[in-house]
Amino acid sequence: MSIRESSLEVRGCLRALAEFYRRGTTRPLTEEEQRVLDPMIRVDQSGEVGAYYIYMGQIAVLGRDKKLRPILQEMWDQEKHHLESFDRLVGEMRVRPSLLRPLWNIAGFAVGAGTALMGKEAAMACTEAVETVIGNHYEDQLRTIVKMAEANPDLKELGKTIAKFRDDELEHHDIAIEHDARRAPFHSVLKAVIMQGCKSAIWVAERV
Repeated sequence: MSIRESSLEVRGCLRALAEFYRRGTTRPLTEEEQRVLDPMIRVDQSGEVGAYYIYMGQIAVLGRDKKLRPILQEMWDQEKHHLESFDRLVGEMRVRPSLLRPLWNIAGFAVGAGTALMGKEAAMACTEAVETVIGNHYEDQLRTIVKMAEANPDLKELGKTIAKFRDDELEHHDIAIEHDARRAPFHSVLKAVIMQGCKSAIWVAERV
């Protein structure tokens, strides 16, 4: 799917969500639903901030590579759409954003640029690791939302958005594999360290 098609699909979901929150739900969210959704949206916004700056850092270092630049640019453009979407959802759902957003900006850029300085294979290994964690995280969230939507069908549109973003992240993972992520020096160690960092960031962002 092209960036344009992806953007149109996401915007359609977001318009439906925006209309949903303007007119009000069929019933108000329960205290338990709000308790689950608040940290979910907050951590997703934080994750997309990190991903946005990771690709920015990679392009800052590898942007002159004529073969690699279009690939990185396409993934970065998708992350821009994801971030814009969650920025809107945070406002529409009245979710408190993470207080550590400046840290996610810096950390994302540092990880992206740092791995890119190690070579394009390491940059792709970074993408493989990050998108593995994010894709699995979205999948876990989707299971929760699908279950919640049985009691509150109004949440189905949110589920569609999460499913779309999960698919985008898994596509990025596959692109990284296709472009020699596993040929990076110390691949298994690098991947494990980045994945653990992502999991720790998720834990923190849900709470702070």
